[in-house]
Amino acid sequence: MKNLPQKVRSKKLSSIVDLTAMVSVSFLLIIFFMVTIELRKNKAMALSLPDNDSRTCGWRGGCGENRSYTILLGDDNKLVSYMGLLEVPKVAPKKFEYGKDGIRQELLKQNKNMLNYSAQLGRPGRGMVVIIKPSKKSNFKNLVDILDEMAIADISTYVIVNDFSPEESKLLASN
Repeated sequence: MKNLPQKVRSKKLSSIVDLTAMVSVSFLLIIFFMVTIELRKNKAMALSLPDNDSRTCGWRGGCGENRSYTILLGDDNKLVSYMGLLEVPKVAPKKFEYGKDGIRQELLKQNKNMLNYSAQLGRPGRGMVVIIKPSKKSNFKNLVDILDEMAIADISTYVIVNDFSPEESKLLASN
């Protein structure tokens, strides 16, 4: 008998796959998505605005002049405030400094007075409404500082507006 040619068997290759590179890429993707999710979270300050209803003594009508306290922000860290209407203020316009010995003491004192006054009227817990008016020359740091003072002094109702009357502009320029 003749020797028949035998089938040539191919050599079996190893089936081990190196996954080191894929593991590295997957960890990088996980870290990337964790960072982007953390950066996407909103970081904002809670803001409580007054009611538009004139019966509630908001800053737009009713007895707003009794509760309104206006803060004017100017350039070079100028800060002027008054209570009531500028024509007939309940508290005359006065210049203040930022910080605990300046506007913070005034806010705490006036808010305490307003809380006592509203309790006598039968509306307890209604503090003053602060109107913050940054001028075009004021810087963003001053606005953030005064918002921090609102949080520290526990002023629950305040609003930021940008409409200056000519009298307020003159008042801010004179101080």
